[in-house]
Amino acid sequence: MRARPLLLSGVAVAAFAASGLAAQASPLCIKERTPFALSHDTVKWTMSIAPGAECIQGLRWSYMQIFNVSVVSGPSRGQLAVVGSGFRYSAENQTRSPDKFTLLISGKNRHDAGTSTLEVEVNPQELASRHPVE
Repeated sequence: MRARPLLLSGVAVAAFAASGLAAQASPLCIKERTPFALSHDTVKWTMSIAPGAECIQGLRWSYMQIFNVSVVSGPSRGQLAVVGSGFRYSAENQTRSPDKFTLLISGKNRHDAGTSTLEVEVNPQELASRHPVE
């Protein structure tokens, strides 16, 4: 009986991957990730991302619930989408300039409801040279 659910799970994963919906994201795109407290605080994060890449980042810490994430100010060079209790930032293909955006997060930290402002600074990664220097 156990083999059947595992097989169905494997088929679902294979179908998802074949559909082309798998995101190309860097798991290490957030370089500085200071916890926010939902206490009307403001925190700053730093992101490093290659041109044309995406960063997908959840915002919930284990001890809190997120009720809403909204964009206070969007990026000027990349694209930003709120996805559940997180965000997806997509860098432009050709840009080598910094970017930034600000999110407002509302939720409950243990027992207390509140908000936090998250300011994200986006720094482009340098691409490796295709021609080695000799």
